[in-house]
Amino acid sequence: VQLVESGGALVQPGGSLRLSCTLSGFTFDRYAVGWFRQSPGKAREGVSCFSTVDGSTFYADSVKGRFAVSRDDVKNTIDLQMNVLRPEDTATYYCALEASSLCWVKQSLNVDKYDFWGQGTQVTVSS
Repeated sequence: VQLVESGGALVQPGGSLRLSCTLSGFTFDRYAVGWFRQSPGKAREGVSCFSTVDGSTFYADSVKGRFAVSRDDVKNTIDLQMNVLRPEDTATYYCALEASSLCWVKQSLNVDKYDFWGQGTQVTVSS
């Protein structure tokens, strides 16, 4: 299983970015992809989750209403659209995969739940 994040960049406060998590190396079609972020000196935190089992999504309170996660079947990616970005959104963003999972509850953003991880992409929000 391979996950590769892309789309990170430097953006001004209030701006937008779209991150993509490209998936490969597996054939099962029922899984959840979580988006996480980590800043220097801080623990990795869950941001959003998308499940292919039922299309369910879940968001951390800190990004609810600003971020949206979706699936692109043509590109085989799980994308994270980030709007109204704030300096506190600055972090390395990771995507991760867990087989046969749903995204109904806060536990879907638990780091320990996920088995496969990408290498991360840097998002910096600064003027």
